[in-house]
Amino acid sequence: MNTYYPDGQRPNTHSVVMGYVLWIVGFTGSHRFYYGKPVTGTIWFLTFGLLGIGWLIDLFLIPSMDREADMRFHAGPTDYSVAWILLTFLGVFGVHRMYQGKWITGVLYLLTGGFVLLGVLYDFWTLNDQISIRNAERR
Repeated sequence: MNTYYPDGQRPNTHSVVMGYVLWIVGFTGSHRFYYGKPVTGTIWFLTFGLLGIGWLIDLFLIPSMDREADMRFHAGPTDYSVAWILLTFLGVFGVHRMYQGKWITGVLYLLTGGFVLLGVLYDFWTLNDQISIRNAERR
């Protein structure tokens, strides 16, 4: 991930707007999962955003979470925001996996309800890394 960029700027991988949209229901941790923070995303999910306190603080932290995600993950043809929307709303059908070109597991998710939701949970934890690896391979 130490790719050299002549202008010193890494390409934008995540959207601040998407982060704020997800923040609206952020007490579920969705914005934290989106920015590649699965541990705190899970904590937010289990504690309703640290009883709302962490959720309010995140209102101000989203720009820095966006910058960290842009530095951490590879940009490329697979768009993070599209994949996250597909996972969030159609995850049990495997559409997000098909979007990434993972047709076999996408069809398996479709037939098994996202491997009985365990696969969907796994993807909430790892989707950013899956996309980053795929984008790095396509360069």
